[in-house]
Amino acid sequence: MPGEPRTAGAGASIELRALTKVYDGGPVVDAIDLRIAAGEFVTLLGPSGSGKTTTLNMLAGFVPVSSGEILVDGQRVDDVPTHRRDLGMVFQNYALFPHMSVGENVEYPLRQRRIDRRARHTMVAEALGLVGLDGFARRRPRELSGGQQQRVALARAVVYRPGVLLMDEPLGALDKKLRDQLQLEIRHIHAELGTTFVFVTHDQDEALALSDRIAVFNHGRIEQVGTGEELYESPGSMFVARFLGESTLLPGRSRVDGPASVVEVFGRRVRAERGTPLDAADAVVMLRPERITLVPRSTDDPPAGRNAVPGDVVDQVYLGNARKVLVRLPDGSEAHVREPTTGRGDARPGDPVWLTFDAADATALPNRNGSS
Repeated sequence: MPGEPRTAGAGASIELRALTKVYDGGPVVDAIDLRIAAGEFVTLLGPSGSGKTTTLNMLAGFVPVSSGEILVDGQRVDDVPTHRRDLGMVFQNYALFPHMSVGENVEYPLRQRRIDRRARHTMVAEALGLVGLDGFARRRPRELSGGQQQRVALARAVVYRPGVLLMDEPLGALDKKLRDQLQLEIRHIHAELGTTFVFVTHDQDEALALSDRIAVFNHGRIEQVGTGEELYESPGSMFVARFLGESTLLPGRSRVDGPASVVEVFGRRVRAERGTPLDAADAVVMLRPERITLVPRSTDDPPAGRNAVPGDVVDQVYLGNARKVLVRLPDGSEAHVREPTTGRGDARPGDPVWLTFDAADATALPNRNGSS
């Protein structure tokens, strides 16, 4: 309740039931269901216009719900005003009061909750220490760097120990090095507070680095929810495979062979042990670039014991910790292969190669469009 800050570790559970937001052009959030455990860090990931920010804004109370329910700790809040939902919020643009000092900015939500002065002083000091800004209380926002301003915004959002902290692309305005640093700090703050974090981003690397689980949004719906490893290793759709990490998609026609799918790809049989076995269906075999090994194609016979499809090297790009090799496939599409720089790296443009890979690293997915 307002005026009664939570103790550390007291995150709130969240449940979205058939949550929908409709504008004149149709639904932008379309009957989504999502459960978030108390203290969990969940990221809403998706491209612009996928519905993730609208979902966050409905959860915050900034956007009214068209239909469905939002529950926090089992209590419906979809008709509860924003200031009574026990939620903290961090925005991309910081939203600090320029006429207030850092300490006054952080203290502001405590004043709104009528917390006594002595407790406010202690809580502000703790919050600034949590984000590494000890000694900054008297400064003005204009005297701070962008990263420091975002730390102030984070301290202000957590100072009263809300049950849920909502973050809308909070690191989007920062350079990569600072963004990577703040990601680690956000992970530390989450672990220390035990607050439930709901984080919105379109950056897949950020989602993988931060989250306990990720909900992937597409056209107002949730395509898949899982840990970063689950989504990367076993995507449930072509959209997830393409959006979360690089992937190579090999189109073909599949049939079931025991617990696996066998997909006819460019006239060759490819076995895929990941994904749901697909019988008599258009399919794609999804591969991650680091799971593919290139072998010179000196004959028509591929190496024994592994899946293999033919291709021709188009280009090679040095990335520091790896080489990206682009290979043109028989249908004209390109495969991406990532090789360690410790290897020979002797593939050259024009070289004919076999792309070889294990069945355990191949995922069969339905190709609903009939093409890759």
